[in-house]
Amino acid sequence: MKTIDIARRAARSLRSAKTRTILTSLAIGVGAFTIAISIAAGEGARQYADTLIGSNINPRALFIVKDGSLFEGGASPLSGSGIREYDPDVGMTASGASIKLMTQEQVDELAARSDLENVVPTYSPSVTYMVFGDSDKKFSADVAAYDATITGEAAYGTLPPLGEGLAADEVVMPESFATTLVEQGVIDTEADLVGTRVVMTASRPTSTATADELAQAYATGGAAAVAALSQPETKEFAFTVRALSKQSATALVTGTSIQIPVSAAREMSEYTTEGTPAYQRYVGVQALAVEGEDPDEVKAALLEDEFYAQTAEDLQGVIFSIVNILQGIVLGFGVIALIASVFGIINTQYISVLERTREIGLMKALGMRGGGVSRLFQFEAAWIGFLGGVIGAAIAVVLGILFNPTITELLGLGEGNYLLIFQPLPLIGMVIVLMLIAMLAGWFPARKAAKLDPIEALRTE
Repeated sequence: MKTIDIARRAARSLRSAKTRTILTSLAIGVGAFTIAISIAAGEGARQYADTLIGSNINPRALFIVKDGSLFEGGASPLSGSGIREYDPDVGMTASGASIKLMTQEQVDELAARSDLENVVPTYSPSVTYMVFGDSDKKFSADVAAYDATITGEAAYGTLPPLGEGLAADEVVMPESFATTLVEQGVIDTEADLVGTRVVMTASRPTSTATADELAQAYATGGAAAVAALSQPETKEFAFTVRALSKQSATALVTGTSIQIPVSAAREMSEYTTEGTPAYQRYVGVQALAVEGEDPDEVKAALLEDEFYAQTAEDLQGVIFSIVNILQGIVLGFGVIALIASVFGIINTQYISVLERTREIGLMKALGMRGGGVSRLFQFEAAWIGFLGGVIGAAIAVVLGILFNPTITELLGLGEGNYLLIFQPLPLIGMVIVLMLIAMLAGWFPARKAAKLDPIEALRTE
């Protein structure tokens, strides 16, 4: 009997036992549904991450450090409570970890390289307080240097194009900050903040006065002069708000700080750290590979000089790794469901063999060989796998289309971005794999049917 004829006969046999066939297919459909959803979620997350990186970061951007452990996800060898030799280039991160910091000399070395441009250290400016316009209310907020390698979206005003920085007297503020200023009565509307003058006051501690200095101060100015010795020095930095940044669904960083020009960030950072171990010490630098240079090749060249770098592609890879782990967890549940359904197929086919013993004997008596009988039952199992895969995939696609807008809104992915993205080829591949698994599961009952003696089978009541 031809293969196509065996396939058709297998389909007719399943139609004669519709209820059992549907129930077994639904068992496979549960696993197929879970796998289809996990594949779609993985694809959606990858496309979103690709959009996130591609629309925010200059592909030539590199983040360069001296401590490679920052990119390895493990603890720095400098961390720990044990005693070690003092190193002025070792500093603490915000999380309390000890890392090798970059010196100004090393920054200058990077700036002099022919394969890098726009080398900017990660300044850490600190502001004691700030005032807006004519208001006498003081506010505090985090301040950071404007990163020209990352694009943003403006709610009011205009942001510089990718690759261009702010002017020396401009700042960009998060839109959420404007809401607070409206509530405090500093401005009437959020749009009024654009063009407003901002004066930031930075301070640095003074050195401890000696007994002679205290005595001299008291002799010349009394208690007020002594108090003045202990007051920190302050310096004002004046800016104008250029734009309010909008928190976009495809923004790589959240708007939690006021962004100031790099030159002002450097001046402010050096002013507040002068005389301390943190003076001109940086976690790393932002830089661009020179036009025409491959960022990966620049990264390799930096490693030869004991600098560690991360490219935009590396950052994308980190995000993809997280997505793959989460996708693998969901796929695991689908595989568990499939394992359970495999036993269901074996049980169904064994029952079918027992119920059709006389039919099998008749087919063998009429000339069908054992191999043909085996293929018949394997094809029946394949049909069950096909139906289960199609049912599971169809339900997943329908539910995905229906709930994608809701999921997008709940997760704040932004218009046009969806978590569940179904592609035909992976779904077709999944159905084919399920058919092969079902055929494998049907091999044991098929083998039993192929070995039945036709005479004994025909005697069966």
